[in-house]
Amino acid sequence: MGKLRQRKVVTFGEVMMRFSPPGYAKFSQTTTVELAYGGGEANVAISLAYFGLEAFHITRFPDNLIGRSATQYLRHHWIHTKYISYGEGRMGKYFLEKGAVHRPSVVVYERDSSAFSKIEAGTFDWERILRNAEWFHWTGITPGISQGAANECRTAIEAANKIGVPVSVDVHSRKNLWQYGKSKLDVMPELVSGCDIVIASPYDMQENLGVASETDDLASASEKLKKAFPRVKKVVDKKREAMSASHNRIQGYIWTGEEVVSSPSLDVTHIVDRVGTGDAYAAGIIYGLLNLNDDQQAVNFAAAACALKHTVEGDVNVVTVEDVESLVEGNTSGRIKR
Repeated sequence: MGKLRQRKVVTFGEVMMRFSPPGYAKFSQTTTVELAYGGGEANVAISLAYFGLEAFHITRFPDNLIGRSATQYLRHHWIHTKYISYGEGRMGKYFLEKGAVHRPSVVVYERDSSAFSKIEAGTFDWERILRNAEWFHWTGITPGISQGAANECRTAIEAANKIGVPVSVDVHSRKNLWQYGKSKLDVMPELVSGCDIVIASPYDMQENLGVASETDDLASASEKLKKAFPRVKKVVDKKREAMSASHNRIQGYIWTGEEVVSSPSLDVTHIVDRVGTGDAYAAGIIYGLLNLNDDQQAVNFAAAACALKHTVEGDVNVVTVEDVESLVEGNTSGRIKR
C-alpha cells in the first residue's frame, strides 16, 4: 500500500498509571512492580499514531511530576499533547496481575478524586481542538467518571457534530463507575445520539443504552439501535472465544447499515497481555474506515490489529500498518524479519 495522507484524529479520556508484578507473578510474590500508563481512549490514539495518523489525546493530569511524566509517555508514542490540561487531583491508578492458562487476569482500580474527574465546563476549546480533524473518539468509561467529565464529553460531541467531524464511541463502561448520582441510562443515550459509529454488542446496547436485547443477533440489534439513534451509520462488534487465559479466538463484525460483514477468525494461542486489545480493535476500525476501500477490509484490519495486541506487553498496540497487513494476508509464521 502506498503512503497515505496523514489524517488528524482526536481522542478524549482519562490516562492512568498501571502497576504490574514482573511477568506473570502475583502481587503477593513480588517486591517490585513495573510501571506504565494507559487508558482506553489514549490507547486508541497511540495505536493510530503507530499507524501513521496525527493523533491528539485530550485529558487532564495532576499538576506535578507524575502528570508531566504521563505527558512525556504520550509524547514518546507520538501523541500531540498541546491541549492537555493540568490541575488539582491525583493520578488515577490501576493494578494488574496478568493471568496465565486457567488463572484469569485481575484488575484493581484507584481513580477516585483523580485530576481527570475534576474537569469543569469550559476546560477545553473543542472547536479549536477539532479544527481540521477527521475523527473524534470516546468511550463509555469517560462520562462514568464524573458529571464534569460527562458534560465535557457532551460538549466535545456537539462541537464535532457542528463542524462535521465523524464521531465514534465504544459504549462499554465499567460497572464500578457512575458514583456521582447518574446512571448509564441517564447519560449515555444523549451522548450516543451524536455518534456516527458505535462499537457495541447487543448486550452493550441493552446495558448501556436500553436498546435491543442480549438475545438479539447483531443485525437486528443494530437495526433497533439505528431506529433509536438515526445518526448512527455503522455498528461494530467482535467475538472473543476464551479457551483459557492464554488462548483466545478473535473475530470482528461490522453492520454496514444493510448487512453484517465478518472477518476471518484468528487464533491467539500464547497471550502475552490482554489489556488494551479492545482499544486496538477500535483503532483498527477507525484506521480502516478512514483509509481502506470497504467495510470488509476495515473489519479484517481491525481483527488482525486486535489479535496482534495480545502479543504486545503493556496497554498499547505498538505495531505498524505493515505488521497488521501481513497478518491479514495470512502470514502467521512468526518468522524473524531480516
